[in-house]
Amino acid sequence: MTKIDIFSGFLGAGKTTLIKKLLKEALAGSQVVLIENEFGEIGIDGGFLKESGIEIKEMNSGCICCSLVGDFGTSLKEVMETYHPERILIEPSGVGKLSDVIKAVQNVDMGGEVTLNSAVAVVDASKCRLYIKNFGEFFINQIEHAGTIILSRTDVASPAKVEQAVALIREHNSRAVIITTPLAQLNGADILSTIEGGVDLEKQLMEEVLEGHDHPHEEGCGCGHDHEHHHGEECSCGHDHHHGEECGCGHDHDHHHGEECGCDHDHDHHHEGHEHTHGEECSCGCGHDHHGHHHADEVFTSWGLQTPVSYTQEEISGILEELEDEKKYGFVLRAKGMVSAGDGSWVYFDYVPGESNVREGKPDVTGKFCVIGSGLNEVALEELFAKKN
Repeated sequence: MTKIDIFSGFLGAGKTTLIKKLLKEALAGSQVVLIENEFGEIGIDGGFLKESGIEIKEMNSGCICCSLVGDFGTSLKEVMETYHPERILIEPSGVGKLSDVIKAVQNVDMGGEVTLNSAVAVVDASKCRLYIKNFGEFFINQIEHAGTIILSRTDVASPAKVEQAVALIREHNSRAVIITTPLAQLNGADILSTIEGGVDLEKQLMEEVLEGHDHPHEEGCGCGHDHEHHHGEECSCGHDHHHGEECGCGHDHDHHHGEECGCDHDHDHHHEGHEHTHGEECSCGCGHDHHGHHHADEVFTSWGLQTPVSYTQEEISGILEELEDEKKYGFVLRAKGMVSAGDGSWVYFDYVPGESNVREGKPDVTGKFCVIGSGLNEVALEELFAKKN
């Protein structure tokens, strides 16, 4: 199976720089073919990339998205028959519409031999507003149809420009991952993993929560452990739990919704509004009947955000302390994230009720955080993470 990746981007956005980085740091040793479609008579980047040992199939008489739609199919089949590559990178003209390039790939009848793996748009952070205003039809099309959007030149653009670019992009594409960290600070393998749908923080965190809450209310968990670990106490399962870590026995150790564990231990229901017996209406705001057999995915919801904004460790610690205010934010069961500190370093954090861990970590493709709980006040959470303490 050959993967096809499309790298679109307006003229001068930095597509070639990105491709070179991926070839060197993520795809070295792979059989890769680059199909390049320069606007004009001469493919000026062809020789530039041949230095990497990559075969170039230049198509310079027009755009893939217009006059070369038919020829593109012939060229793609020729590439497959000649090189049998593991991956084909397509760098279309900067003035082409990404939707037409995608359609051109999809219209090629190759059976199960090839798959459209990704569609990427590279956007110059400092020129986003200008290009939307002056070249909206083409520029917005690239944004709208990209699965990943890479902001280039964020190392020289002002933080205000980067935030403005993210906001403008979100007006036209709410689902794409936006990489805001300067590419020089990232490894090509991490960039490729993100493009291919790598770690989804929100999905990952929800899965962790569900693993710990997968027995219905009224059922006993039967693990035989004390299910209320306060800050600094040891779990009775014999393991030392550091800040932000879970017990690992696979069960929820804090029953806030009035259900009985069944392990014959006294559980301290210390969160206001959560002390109700079976059959009574839950005041936690989750909207579920706690008498029936409900799984965690029916009770808990998640809220998350991507951001280029930088935070200090002290600011993150202050935010995590505020999450204890259940009346204001809802019952927060878990929170996790990684954000830029603004000086090249990054702040990573984990939170469970009563405990938090804030530490330094490696640069990620963009800042992101996720909160999981019940009855979450998403407006209040967005305001909390947006403010600087």
